[in-house]
Amino acid sequence: MAAEFLRTHGIDLQDEMSNVQFPATSTSKPTSNTPANDQRISRKRIHEIVNVRLPCRDPERTWDLSLHDDRIYSIDLHDPQGQDTTGALQILYGNGAFLLPSLCHPHVHLDKCFLLSDPKYSDLSIRKGDFAEALALTSKAKARFTPEDLLRRGRWLLEESIAAGVTCMRAFVEVDATVRFKCLDAGLSLKQQYRDACFIQICVFAQDPVFSGEAAGENRDLMKQAVQRDEVDVVGSTPYVEADETNMKENIDWAIDTAIQCGKHLDFHLDYNLDESKNPMVYYVIDALKRRGWINRAGDKKIMLGHCSRLTLFSSDEWYDLQRQIQDIPISFVGLPTSDLFMMGRPSDPKDGSSRVRGTLQIPQMIEQYQFQGTFGINNVGNAFTPQGNCDPLRLASMCVGVYQAGTKGDAELLFQCISTSAKAAIGCGNLKAPKFEEGDEADFVIFNTNASNGRRPKGSVAELIYDPPGERTTLYTGHVVQLDMG
Repeated sequence: MAAEFLRTHGIDLQDEMSNVQFPATSTSKPTSNTPANDQRISRKRIHEIVNVRLPCRDPERTWDLSLHDDRIYSIDLHDPQGQDTTGALQILYGNGAFLLPSLCHPHVHLDKCFLLSDPKYSDLSIRKGDFAEALALTSKAKARFTPEDLLRRGRWLLEESIAAGVTCMRAFVEVDATVRFKCLDAGLSLKQQYRDACFIQICVFAQDPVFSGEAAGENRDLMKQAVQRDEVDVVGSTPYVEADETNMKENIDWAIDTAIQCGKHLDFHLDYNLDESKNPMVYYVIDALKRRGWINRAGDKKIMLGHCSRLTLFSSDEWYDLQRQIQDIPISFVGLPTSDLFMMGRPSDPKDGSSRVRGTLQIPQMIEQYQFQGTFGINNVGNAFTPQGNCDPLRLASMCVGVYQAGTKGDAELLFQCISTSAKAAIGCGNLKAPKFEEGDEADFVIFNTNASNGRRPKGSVAELIYDPPGERTTLYTGHVVQLDMG
């Protein structure tokens, strides 16, 4: 069937003179037939993927996928005795590897990644490790940002992410009186350079106050200019950095109004504390969205609420009440566990032996028990907010088995959705669905070399991938194998 499909599109397997084979173990580099703007990226169009295992299907069987127009055209049971396609162009041989939907960063800061790895910022090392210090160190670093510096570190993040199987992300870039449009310009340049390997959704982000402090007015004006650029997808702000609750509410109102007026998604860093005496601002956000008619005025645009550590102190009744208040507003919550675990739950006395609460949203419970839309992401990597971790969402999901105490097979499958299909849906880049492939689905995949060849320990399920993430992967974006020159 696959050969017939290829023949209908002008490809005769018997006439092909070269062979492409990129199983997950392959280290060969394809020659791009559609080169990206940046020569670090090479792509090879694939018309068929043969002999791969798929999620939500019999793990003892393998399958063949035919691709057309960057989507799945057909899925057929693999026949080992079928027509020999050896020597055929645009065939990817899986050799029993595991093919899954590609991964997604729903929340990652592109401009301040890897500051702790860059010699330029070696004097800005962590001393205390708290949030105030992280803000101060990052502010000092921002004053030194240059286009070359931003592009260099941004490439590190993008290339490590793509190699891990990421083909979609929401990338935050800050706009304020210190950096003005440096971070945004670098982010847009990277979005263009890596367009053939990953969809990069740009969020212009007000990390600094826009209603309190001497630079508030300038910060707000710069953000307004930035949001009006067509290449920008999201408005982001941080109400909790404002001086008081009145300014926080002004920040929220302004961000909602700006997003609606400019036709953008909306993303808040919100309620980043574990203080029961503080009123959760999530209620004000919901009320402001209703008063401003988000559902009727914002079209298909979505809202993301990040961190929200204060909500971890909620009782079950408060969670159910919050869900009732949200109703049909398209709100998703994103947990940021690597940052939250590092920043939250510290005892007032560092030498105190008292308990240290997790302080991060319990995303699986929010999804399964309270019916919220939720996901989680790496947020920061290699800076004072989050010195640990890397760009691999699967390794983050593996860590979350312990963080969320989510060890069942069903838990693991949910964790995978949170770094793949659910994450894409949360940022408006796909539909919320289980990772079961169907005809017409986008051809964005990650292939894991999980078979038992060469004496390897086999990993025959999504749960086993989550428990112990394999390193060898092949990334496909829009029906193309993506290779990066990371030298």
